[in-house]
Amino acid sequence: MPVKRTFDILEHCLINSFRTDAVCGKYGNQWIKFSTEQFARNSKLIALGLLTMGLKKGDRVATVSGNRPEWSFVDMALAMAGAVHVPVYPTISEEEYRYIFSHAETRFVFVSDDKLFKKLAPMIGQIQSLEQVFSFNQVTGATNIESIYALGIEHEEELSPKLDEIKRSIGEDEMVTMIYTSGTTGIPKGVMLSHRNLVSNFTTHANNFELGIGHKAISFLPLCHIFERIVNYNFLYKGIGVYYVETLAQIMPAIKEVQPHIFCGVPRVLERVYNSILTKGKQLTGIKKWLFFWAVDLGREYEHNMKMSPLYRLKLAIADKLIYSKWRAGLGGNLKIVVSGGAALQPRIARVFSAAKIYVLEGYGLTETSPVVAVGNLTTHELKVGTNGPVLPGVQVKIAEDGEILTKGPNLMIGYYRQPELTAEVIDKDGWFHTGDIGILDEGKYLKITDRKKEIFKLTGGKYIAPQMIENKLKESMFIDQVIVIGDHEKFASALISPNFEYLHDWCSSNQILFKDNAEAIGNPKVQNQFLQEVKEINKTLGQHEEIKRFRLIADSWSPQTGELSQTLKLKRKVIEAKYKVLIEEIFAPSREED
Repeated sequence: MPVKRTFDILEHCLINSFRTDAVCGKYGNQWIKFSTEQFARNSKLIALGLLTMGLKKGDRVATVSGNRPEWSFVDMALAMAGAVHVPVYPTISEEEYRYIFSHAETRFVFVSDDKLFKKLAPMIGQIQSLEQVFSFNQVTGATNIESIYALGIEHEEELSPKLDEIKRSIGEDEMVTMIYTSGTTGIPKGVMLSHRNLVSNFTTHANNFELGIGHKAISFLPLCHIFERIVNYNFLYKGIGVYYVETLAQIMPAIKEVQPHIFCGVPRVLERVYNSILTKGKQLTGIKKWLFFWAVDLGREYEHNMKMSPLYRLKLAIADKLIYSKWRAGLGGNLKIVVSGGAALQPRIARVFSAAKIYVLEGYGLTETSPVVAVGNLTTHELKVGTNGPVLPGVQVKIAEDGEILTKGPNLMIGYYRQPELTAEVIDKDGWFHTGDIGILDEGKYLKITDRKKEIFKLTGGKYIAPQMIENKLKESMFIDQVIVIGDHEKFASALISPNFEYLHDWCSSNQILFKDNAEAIGNPKVQNQFLQEVKEINKTLGQHEEIKRFRLIADSWSPQTGELSQTLKLKRKVIEAKYKVLIEEIFAPSREED
C-alpha cells in the first residue's frame, strides 16, 4: 500500500518487511525485541487507550524521553488518532517546558522515568491545558503505559471502528507534529509539520542507500530532533531493524552488541570516534605504528568517484586488510553507512572513513524543511567530500544574490504555530523559504554550506569573516575539541579554544608536564606553545584576513548541560560571548588602545 501518512508505515511493513526485531530497546542488561506485529499492536492499543481517556483529533500530546521503543509506539498512536505529537528534549529547563507546554496547549505528556515525572507532574494545575503525565517506566504516582494498553484492550471492540474512521479522515496536509526549535538564541518556535512534509522527505531519501530487511541500525541521537526522527522513519519504511540507545554512555556497548550496518551521527560524534581511533594508533610502536598512520594518510587522499591508479588500489587493499578491517571490527564489524548532519564535517574524516568502506552520507536541512534538503546518494554514487550531496528530487533550491540558500518543496513546513508574522519573515510571497545559511551549488548540483548568514561578521578593515569554516579547520587539530571565532567590528579575528582535554592530558603525561587541573594544564608555557603551533599550521590554509591573530585557551569543556552548546551540539555564540566577556575584552584591548 502507498505510504501517505506517517502511520501508514506500520501497514506497509506488515505487508512488505515483517521483522522479529522491528524496534528494540535495552531494559537492564537485556535487549527486548518487538516484532513488526507487536509494534503495530502496541501503537493501536495506545491510540485506543487515549481515545478512551477522551483524546480528540488535533489534541497536543508531548513526549519527554530518551530513545526507546515506547517513543515510537506513542508517535504512531498519536498520528493514527489524529493528535499532534510535540516531542521535547529531556534535558531542557523547567522554564522551557512551561513555555512549550503552555504555547502548544499540551493536554497529555509521556515521560520516561521518575526524575522527569517529578519535574513535570507539578505543572498539572499550573498549566491550564495540561491534564495528565504518563510514564514509560514504573513510577510511583504516575499512570504507566501498561495501564493505557489495558484500557485499549478493554475498549478495543467498542472503539476500533472509531479509530479506523479517524485514520480514514486524516489527510496528507494535516499537521502531525509540532517541533519546538531549540535554536541558539531567542524563544523557541513551534514548527508545524504535516504528514506530507514528513512522508515526502523520508520516502525520497530512502532511495539514497540500498540497505533493507537484512540490516540493523542503532538510534542514539534524540528522536525529538527532526533529523533522527526522519531517519528513524526511513529505517522503519525500508525494513531495517532499529535498536534504540537511551543514553550516550550506551553507544559503544550497543555498537558492539548490535553490530549495526548504519547509524546517524552529528559531526562531534564522528570526530570523537575518529580521534579515539587515532589515539589508539599513537599508542602503537615500531612498524605497527608506521603502518597505522600510513593507512590514515592514504585515506586522506581518498575521493569519491575518482579514477584510482592501480598502485593506489593496491595500497587501499593492503591498508584495508591490515588496518581498516580492524577499525570496522571495533565498530561492530558490519558498519557500512553513517549519515551525518547538523553541521559541517571535517573533510579528512569523511575521506578516511570512506576509504575504510564506512561511507559517510553528509546531509543538510532544517526543522522547517522536515528536514532533508540535500544528502549524499550512495545508490547513484553522487557523493562529494566537503558538500552535503545533491538536492533531493522534488525539492527546489536556489542561491540568492547575497549567497543565502532558498528552498521550497513538499517538505516545507506549514508554518510557525501562532506566529504568522515570523512565518512571513522566512517564507516569501513566492513560497521560497529563506534558510539563513550561505552556500553554493558545487558543479551545479552538490549543495555546500559555507556559513550562517547571521554569523558572518565584518572586521574594521571591511573584510568579512565566515567563522564556521575557520572553526571547522581549527577542529582538525587533535588538541582542539571546540572553538569559537570572534572579532566582529575588530581589527582581526581571534578565537576562544576549549581543548580536547583527554588528548591534552595524555600529551602532557608523555611530555612530563605536571598539572593538578585543567586550568594549570592550559597555563603551562609548553602547552601554550603547542597550541600556538597548531593555530599557525591552520593559519597557513586561510586567507590573510581570516588568520587567527590571538587566541585564549578555556579550562572548561563545553556541552549542552553547561550551556555553551545547543541540544544539537551547535555553538550558542551569544551565551559563550557573554560568559567570557572579560576574556574577550582582554584579547582585543591592546588593538583598541592603538586607535
